[in-house]
Amino acid sequence: MLSAAGLSAEEEAAYRLLVRTAGVEPAELAAELGVESEAARRALGSLLAKGLARAVPGEPDRFTAVAPDVALAARLHRRQEEVDRARQAVEQLTGEYLAHSRRREAAQLIEVITSRTALREQLRLLQDNARHEVVSLCRAGHVAMTSQENTEELAALGRGVGYRVIYEGALLEEPGMLVNLADGIKLGEQARALPTLPVRMMIADGELGVLPLIQHTGGLTQLTAALIRPSSLLDALEALFESLWERATPVSLTTPGSPLDSDHLYLLSLLVAGVPDKSIATQLKVSQRTVQRRITHLMEQAGAQTRMQLAWHAARENWL
Repeated sequence: MLSAAGLSAEEEAAYRLLVRTAGVEPAELAAELGVESEAARRALGSLLAKGLARAVPGEPDRFTAVAPDVALAARLHRRQEEVDRARQAVEQLTGEYLAHSRRREAAQLIEVITSRTALREQLRLLQDNARHEVVSLCRAGHVAMTSQENTEELAALGRGVGYRVIYEGALLEEPGMLVNLADGIKLGEQARALPTLPVRMMIADGELGVLPLIQHTGGLTQLTAALIRPSSLLDALEALFESLWERATPVSLTTPGSPLDSDHLYLLSLLVAGVPDKSIATQLKVSQRTVQRRITHLMEQAGAQTRMQLAWHAARENWL
């Protein structure tokens, strides 16, 4: 039990006996422990050297224990410092090992995933382990899961992980997407949209990415995806995301300084993103006439004669 403090089984037995007595001689210690005199003297000498035992004042041939909270606490503290230093050394060595092994083995950089179940599990782990930010390109037509099934994002947002997501226009027309998107934005997701996206992917903390290698998996085509670790390829994918992010249209519920309420701002975001009136009406469970009436209100507020002018005014005035 006291091995964590650096005591052997013999030393621990001797120390426990000393704790229970006012003082014992080496011969008495050997008799109580049931060991040879030499073994008892060796254990006692070790305890003296480690500061766990001392001679009884005035009786140099009798020995007793140093208080455990004094002797053992200090030893455990030193051991903890040693463990902490060893852990830091292990982390450093692991980093060096990965850096060198990845140069030797391409398999350390890219791992191929060949089933939807495995891909779904990797996407779950990637988000569960994220600490700072997850970025994602979401194309229409899910591969491993729908946006509504991605409950890991909601949990990650709840613990403070940032999300930046670019949605393909066609995806926003899929049933339930607009309500799901609004829920994510309310929890802190930053969302933008583009008419089309070149790939679908997800990257966590700039350290791990998942990229389907075959975008369309209908018929007999087998799903194939890549798990990508820190490398020039992952850097390139991050750069791709950032370039698309700069071009994409914000989808918002609130914007500092915007004169629009959340409903009208969300409607304007979807309109500029290219979502058709009918799809907006169906998903938000309002009539198409209501959508058109709200758009007319926005045009009047912007002094615009056409929807193109409305979009131009919204961009110029930073409504989005």
